[in-house]
Amino acid sequence: MKSLQGKIFATLVVGLGLAGCDDTPSTRLAEAGEAAVERKLDPVQVARGKAVYERHCLECHGVGGQGQPGDWRIRDADGHFPPPPLDDSAHAWHHPTAVLLEVIREGSPAGQGKMPAWDGKLTAQQMQDVVAYIKSLWSDEVYRLWWKVEQQSLEP
Repeated sequence: MKSLQGKIFATLVVGLGLAGCDDTPSTRLAEAGEAAVERKLDPVQVARGKAVYERHCLECHGVGGQGQPGDWRIRDADGHFPPPPLDDSAHAWHHPTAVLLEVIREGSPAGQGKMPAWDGKLTAQQMQDVVAYIKSLWSDEVYRLWWKVEQQSLEP
């Protein structure tokens, strides 16, 4: 779990730095002259992931990953963060695939959120499918920014 916490911390630092910018991801990409990354999401896998999401994730993370009313960045009365949106309006895209899968498997890090561990309740394939669905919710601009995070996570 320490590796998860380290990855989450590192990606949160990067993500908060990006979130602190006054411009939008699309503005940053346009200024940089960057084209969108080609998405290689399997439509069948995305459809399976949507079904898993709607059955197990929608109640907390909202329709289409849009989250629930209120600010997901403010701790509740119990000191936990509410479930964040999973579309590109929150921070899921700041995490590489391995971290997204680990959070689904293990649940929220202690003291952070109330997401349960899905290991033993969902298969590895279902977890991969739901991550593919979540990625399909992101705009091209955000997907490109996520792709950079993903590539950095794969570097030795």
